[in-house]
Amino acid sequence: MLWFYRVLFVPVLLVLAPAYLLRMRRRGGYGRDFAHRFGALPPLPPKQPGRPRIWLQAVSVGEMLAIGPVLEGLRAAGAEVFLTTTTSTGRQLALDRYSGHVLGTGYFPLDAWPCSARAWRRIDPDFVLLAEGERWPEHLAQAAARGVPVLNFNARMSDRSYARLRRWPAAARFMFRGVTRLLACSGQDAARFVELGMPAERVATTGNIKLDVKIVPLTDAERAQLRRELGLGEGLVLLGSSTWPGEEAALLAAWRAARGSGVRVSLLLVPRHAERRGELAAWLAQEKDLRCHFRSRGAATGEVDVAVGDTTGELRKFTQLADLVFVGKSLAPHTEGQTPVEAAALARPMVFGPGMGNFRAIAQDLKARGAAVEVADAADLAAAVPRLLGDAAARARLAAAGAAWQTANGGAVARTLAAVREELARPGK
Repeated sequence: MLWFYRVLFVPVLLVLAPAYLLRMRRRGGYGRDFAHRFGALPPLPPKQPGRPRIWLQAVSVGEMLAIGPVLEGLRAAGAEVFLTTTTSTGRQLALDRYSGHVLGTGYFPLDAWPCSARAWRRIDPDFVLLAEGERWPEHLAQAAARGVPVLNFNARMSDRSYARLRRWPAAARFMFRGVTRLLACSGQDAARFVELGMPAERVATTGNIKLDVKIVPLTDAERAQLRRELGLGEGLVLLGSSTWPGEEAALLAAWRAARGSGVRVSLLLVPRHAERRGELAAWLAQEKDLRCHFRSRGAATGEVDVAVGDTTGELRKFTQLADLVFVGKSLAPHTEGQTPVEAAALARPMVFGPGMGNFRAIAQDLKARGAAVEVADAADLAAAVPRLLGDAAARARLAAAGAAWQTANGGAVARTLAAVREELARPGK
C-alpha cells in the first residue's frame, strides 16, 4: 500500500494545490523558507555523543503553545530537538518562543517520497515525536526504514476521522503501522485506536498535555491597558473564542439580547483564522449602529461595542478580560469544537454548543462538574448569555468548577515525558 500512496500523492497534491495555495496567500507568511516544504531544511551541526536527536512535529499555534513543558523536559533529559510545524502562524510562534531552546525550527516537508527523504537526511533523528494527529504515511515509512522509533503523543481521533477509518480498516492499519507507541488523550481515543488496528500493547492513555497549561496572568495594569487598546468599556466582556463563520452573528444577537436586558457589556470576537478580518469588517459595516475596532489596526481611539481580536497568539490574553466565554466551532453546522481548556485554566465561565466532537470527553466532564453550560443553538445562546451575564454568582460557580477541573486533570506532561524516557532508554536507542 505504501507504493500506491507514493504514486497517488503527487497527482492528488496537484489537484488540491490551488485551494491550499489560496489559503496560504490569505493567511500570509508562507513565502519565508518555502523550500522547507520540499525537504530543504537548514543544515544542522554534527550529533553529539550521548545526546539523542529528536524530531518533534506540532502542526500549529495550539500545539506549539502546549509543547512548551515537553520541550523543557526533553532539554533537561539531555536531548536536542529539531522542531517543525505546518502553518505560518505556528512557525512564527516557534521562532519567537523556542528559538533559544531547540536545535532549529522549520516547516514540515510535503509527505512525498523525495521531500520527506531529503528532510530525513538533513535532520537524521534518533527519535520522532508526533503531536496529536500528525501521522503521515511517508514520514512513518522513512522512520521504519531507518529503524527510528516514533512516539505519537497527545494523540486523538476525531469523530470524522474515526467514521472514515472504520469504513477503510486497511487504510487505518496502514496509517498506524509505523507508530512505535501511541499516547492517547483519553480512554475513548485509546479505544478507537485499538479498534482501528493499533496493537493494544502499544497504546496508553496519558491524558491531554493541554490540561497542564501554565498561563502567565496579566497584571491589573496590563489588563487595563489591553482593555483600552481594544476599546472595551467599564462593563462586562463577552468573548467569542476561536469563532467560525456564522458564530459571530449568533454572538452579536446574544450580545444585543444582553444589552436589551440592561446588562452593560462589550463583545470581543476572536476568529479562529485572523485572515477572516476582511469578511468580518464587511459584515460589521452593515450594522450601522455599532462602534467597532479591529486589533490589527492599532489602539482604539475610544470605547466600542464590538472589538475584533484579529491577531495571532493573543487569545490567552484576551480570555483574561472575559466575564463569559463562548467556545467556538461548536454551533451548527460546525461539529468539532475548539479547546475549552484555557478558559477553564483561567477560571472563566464558559458556554459552548453541541458540536464539541474533538473535545467530547472534556466537554462532558466540564458539564458534569458544573464548569460549563451547553446551548443547543443560536437561539438558546441568545437566552443563556443575558441570564449568565446578569447572575454574577452563577458565573463564579462555573469559574471555580472549571479551575478545579483543570487542576484535577493535570499530569499528562509528566506521563508523556516518562514514556519518552522509557523509549530512549531501550537498548540501541
